[in-house]
Amino acid sequence: MHYRLVAGLGNPGLRYVRTRHNVGFVLLDALAARHGASWRHEKRFEAEVARLAAGPLAGLWLAKPLTYVNESGRCLQRILAYHGWDPAAAVIVYDEINLPTGRLKISLGGSAGGHNGIADLLAKTGDGFVRFRLGIGPRTPPEIDLKDFVLGRFPPEQAALLQERLPAFLDGLELLVDKGAEPAMNLLNRKSASENA
Repeated sequence: MHYRLVAGLGNPGLRYVRTRHNVGFVLLDALAARHGASWRHEKRFEAEVARLAAGPLAGLWLAKPLTYVNESGRCLQRILAYHGWDPAAAVIVYDEINLPTGRLKISLGGSAGGHNGIADLLAKTGDGFVRFRLGIGPRTPPEIDLKDFVLGRFPPEQAALLQERLPAFLDGLELLVDKGAEPAMNLLNRKSASENA
């Protein structure tokens, strides 16, 4: 297993359920359910955490920060420090406005790309984590405020597309954790691009 922690970014609370900004939470909930892991609230981390107990990913920690997206770094810095892990031990799952809805891209390094949660992570933990980016674009209508767009919900056809792609996203995430970034990037980035061609 190449990574110790997978964190999904999102906002806590019912008002944010199924919003574009919360696709990280959606994928983490599905991963925990697939492996029969249960969430528990960890006050010291300001997060919900779960640990996979069996199979090739046994021992993998999952985390959903409860700090709101823009302050995700505070929670994840605490988790990394507690375990003595480097940022390179973590995979961060989050929404990417620069990718079409239903598309997936894995990347290493780079800027925050306008994502405040990633900017906060870079500021508090430094770079090194793997980025598992789930498309929520394009911004429509183009003139909509970015905050309103990411805090809005998917229209029915996009929600259905994401539900359809969810198993493939989970398979991709498991491949990444198990085999590492390079094999996952080589397979999944190319596959995702061809599916959206």
